[in-house]
Amino acid sequence: MFGGICGMDEERVADFGSDGQLGSDRKQKCEAFASIAGCDQAVAQCYLAENDWELERAINSFFEPEVQSIPQGANTSEETQEGTLSEEGTSGIQRMPTAASDCCIDLTSADEPVAQTLVPDMHSSAVNQKDESHFIFITWNIDGLDESNLPERARAVCSYLALYSPDVVFLQEVIPAYYEYLRKRAVSYTIITGNEEGYFTAIMLKKSRAKLVSKEIISFPTSLMMRNLLVVNVKLCGSNICLMNSHFESTKDHSVERTKQLGIVLQKMLEVPSSTTVIFGGDTNLRDQEVEKIGGLPCPIFDIWEFLGKPERCRYTWDTTINNNLKLPYPCRMRFDRILYRTAVDGSQIIPQSMDLIGTEKIDCGRFPSDHWGLLCDFDVVL
Repeated sequence: MFGGICGMDEERVADFGSDGQLGSDRKQKCEAFASIAGCDQAVAQCYLAENDWELERAINSFFEPEVQSIPQGANTSEETQEGTLSEEGTSGIQRMPTAASDCCIDLTSADEPVAQTLVPDMHSSAVNQKDESHFIFITWNIDGLDESNLPERARAVCSYLALYSPDVVFLQEVIPAYYEYLRKRAVSYTIITGNEEGYFTAIMLKKSRAKLVSKEIISFPTSLMMRNLLVVNVKLCGSNICLMNSHFESTKDHSVERTKQLGIVLQKMLEVPSSTTVIFGGDTNLRDQEVEKIGGLPCPIFDIWEFLGKPERCRYTWDTTINNNLKLPYPCRMRFDRILYRTAVDGSQIIPQSMDLIGTEKIDCGRFPSDHWGLLCDFDVVL
């Protein structure tokens, strides 16, 4: 596809801007496309022209390699010593974790329909990637365990990553097929995973911005759901940052184990040298009363949602009153996905500035990219 576009004649590439307002509108679309895609305006114009000058369709065409559906008959069960696990939500929700190790998402297939690309306000989401005083962070449970519309939903997640261009991404419920897709699609990122089979967490680091220093996987010794803590130390914006990503034990019935996992994370955050900022994020499955039960977060660890004044728009990250991916017969609104933070004592200060939800728009298949909303957080770095 790229070869055909790059081989187009220069007259066609230059053929805009001569029709007054129409030319002006098309030029703006070319500039917007080039900014999002990181390409020159000649390539942008080609994609737009081939897609009737519809910006969303053109971005789809650029960012969305065709995806082959997951083969039928893939392994869709995961057993433990206590039997089949249920996944997510409250104890009444029965979802089967899937190993999916034999699944393959093929980027070269030409027969898969293209998912809708979601385009937020480009001015608010654009970030100068050379700016050492600012970085963008996303954490998102992408629900790789749900095989329904998985290729379309995976493309939608990647569209969000392309549009926001985050410096650091935490993902939960990644399966091997999803990981292979990300590895081929997100070539500008280094991807570190918390496991290699079943389902697991992953941390994505923008290569041009974040330098990987070290990584570690800390087990949750009594977890029945393959859960652990993925720790990655990086150098970003001239600062030492310890990144911690996890997916705590799911369902109401596993509150005791989930609280143990929170305790392990908090202890690890406190053990990080004071010269390093710590950012923990993930699908914690926590209920507020569980945090209250342990006496709240120990100083100097903060919940960023609370630190920012508890913005109502970000209160619920698992909201079945809006998100119908699971088709539950009853409403449930929970703040499962959280970001915790401990700033460095010495050196530059990393300060959260804002938080927003992502993934809140349905894609062409009629579903959301995940049953969870993602969290987008802006950080300022003050020297």
